[in-house]
Amino acid sequence: MAKSKIRREDALEYHKKNSPGKIEVIPTKDSKTQRDLALAYSPGVAFPCLEIAENPETVYEYTAKGNLVAVISDGSAVLGLGNIGPEASKPVMEGKGILFKIFAGIDVFDLELNTKSIDEFISVVKALEPTFGGINLEDIKAPDCFEIESRLKKEMNIPVMHDDQHGTAIISGAALINAVEVVDKQLSEIKVVVSGAGASAISCIKIIIELGVTKENIIVCDSRGVIRADREGLSGFKKEYATERDVNTLDEALVGSDFFLGLSKGNVMTPEMLLSMAKNPIVFALANPDPEIDYNLAMETRSDVIMATGRSDFPNQVNNVLGFPFIFRGALDVRATEINEDMKLSAVKAIAELAKAPVPDIVMRAYNQSNISFGRDYIIPKPFDPRLLTTVTPAVAKAAIKSGVAQKEITDWDAYESVLVKRMGNDDNVLRVMINRARQKSKKIVFAEADDHRILKAAQIALDEGICEPILLGNAQVIKDIMKTHQIKLDDVEIIDPRSEDSKELREKYANSFFAKRQRRGYNWFEAQERIKGRNYFGTMMVDQGDADALISGISRNYANTIRPALEIIGTYAPGKKVSSMYLMITKKGPLFFADTTIIPNPTAEELVDITKLTAAAVKDKFDIEPRVALLSYSNFGSSDDDEPRRMRKAVEILKETEPDLIVEGEIQANFAFNQEALKENYPFSDLIDNSANVFIFPNLSAANIAYKLLQVMGTAEAVGPILLGMNKPVHILQMGSSVREVLNMISIANIDAQNREL
Repeated sequence: MAKSKIRREDALEYHKKNSPGKIEVIPTKDSKTQRDLALAYSPGVAFPCLEIAENPETVYEYTAKGNLVAVISDGSAVLGLGNIGPEASKPVMEGKGILFKIFAGIDVFDLELNTKSIDEFISVVKALEPTFGGINLEDIKAPDCFEIESRLKKEMNIPVMHDDQHGTAIISGAALINAVEVVDKQLSEIKVVVSGAGASAISCIKIIIELGVTKENIIVCDSRGVIRADREGLSGFKKEYATERDVNTLDEALVGSDFFLGLSKGNVMTPEMLLSMAKNPIVFALANPDPEIDYNLAMETRSDVIMATGRSDFPNQVNNVLGFPFIFRGALDVRATEINEDMKLSAVKAIAELAKAPVPDIVMRAYNQSNISFGRDYIIPKPFDPRLLTTVTPAVAKAAIKSGVAQKEITDWDAYESVLVKRMGNDDNVLRVMINRARQKSKKIVFAEADDHRILKAAQIALDEGICEPILLGNAQVIKDIMKTHQIKLDDVEIIDPRSEDSKELREKYANSFFAKRQRRGYNWFEAQERIKGRNYFGTMMVDQGDADALISGISRNYANTIRPALEIIGTYAPGKKVSSMYLMITKKGPLFFADTTIIPNPTAEELVDITKLTAAAVKDKFDIEPRVALLSYSNFGSSDDDEPRRMRKAVEILKETEPDLIVEGEIQANFAFNQEALKENYPFSDLIDNSANVFIFPNLSAANIAYKLLQVMGTAEAVGPILLGMNKPVHILQMGSSVREVLNMISIANIDAQNREL
């Protein structure tokens, strides 16, 4: 997978566009009528106030405290940026809030404190205890962070954790447990060298000692070399972990060592240092963005090395997101008074054990791998593994209960797991998984409308992300002028003008092939030559002839005119079958799929069957989601005998007979397809009573098109599509006027489509 490239102008636009920043407050209760407001504020709000005054614990019942974490920083040690101040740290804290929300459903207020005083910092945070269920300290310089966290943990009765210290320690600890198992070594016997002496390094050392590493077997290095006991001016942590051994430099310390833990800066380890380590060395080079030794260089130097980095483009990524969202989720759900060592160690062991469990298809597909299993290249789970929520969170909650810091008991753990899954909307990370999967293998994608700045911008982002190798069709000078005007950088990307003299040989080749396909379908030789000069025909022939993996077009042209070349050249996956399309709708209820949204105006029962089969297969193959299908109508199970409901009923009958493993129901009204309780009460025989539908087949094009556009323009769903189904090769037609984001989503779809066809 290629390394993602984030451009300055893209990042600034992202944080500035629409509403500045990345977060907002959204009401969770009705607030539209006068009565709603009277309940929300005066006079209704007095009643929960009085309840809480009488019994403070009910604050968790009547307010958001139990699901609210404060992410707090003074801006003194921000990412790799250093002491940039509280205002400059705010984008990072908002970003941390997003991670809490998308991975564990936790709400966050970010707080940036303008103080350099430890006492003042602690005083402010302590005063905020009634507001929050937990405190996540972030980007605070050492040694201040140690005292701040230690004192707050002692003086507050809600969970407090400095993630910079403990997050990396928890994930790397889990990875180390598994790494020593793979190489058949013992934690108590391994010789450890740590490069770095900051907050993360200190916490990592403490946790590996808790796991069984012998303190005397650890050598710590800082910018001056090995921290030796005879160094003058040692105090605190450095004095506690200073070595008596006669070594002075990192390269000396590494001789014969088993485990290198890098938490310092890039490229401090040389191949010679790596070669000096013991057999089957374990190297965690966690400096970002450049590891202490490059992954590829390390693997070329020694084939027996187990390597982990902080990078997503290499195996064994040590990423804090594997830990902190789920640790806080577990702590909040049992109202823990603190996050103690037992809870952190439980998280370590749960993460380690998860890496040994069979990996589900959704994870393997997200990383474009057919076989992910425990071993040298998989010692910790992948960040997009949905099982982290239901594995790490309960482990932390159980540890809190067992260690006596929980104020709320959980007795039915199966029910708790179901609550966790429901809280996250099951599959609402579908876009993240989709784009991550696309990044695993770049594909050649031809853009027929490269004279549109939105296409060029999306192509640049896709190139930066390693999703595609763009091929641009159009007048080269016009395209370059547009790129210059919009500051788009696509250097060295291939530009082809189908009408130019330079393309004559390729154009003639494509014209010959097109004429051979269509000479008995209404085209003469002259017409074939003229057609190929058009960018949609030319681009489609590139895909047909294997010169590109996929085509994207349609941003500025009529849908029917755009799809015609694809149908004439590439055709459908099976003779006599029609193509159809679907939209992926990203909603708060999770992903929903609508079909057919753009192709067949009034499908017959047989065509509805084909639409359903194509859509269900796409949902499973492209998104790794089990399809649960509802064929929609204005009637329920024969309540009307008009033509439309009859067609839907007939289609369902055929599907139940020919596709017995597919969960499909109909004809059914949309409200019942969504509402399991109402469905169970009125139609208990339905196959959807256990799981509501996620695939919706509409009786005609008009209904489907209106439905997805209404959801889209009302802002209740993000639409991804239209996703063309049934083509013999990957061709995807954009909605006219698509945004850059919508084009980028379609590029990812096209990439995955091309990947699937290689299987």
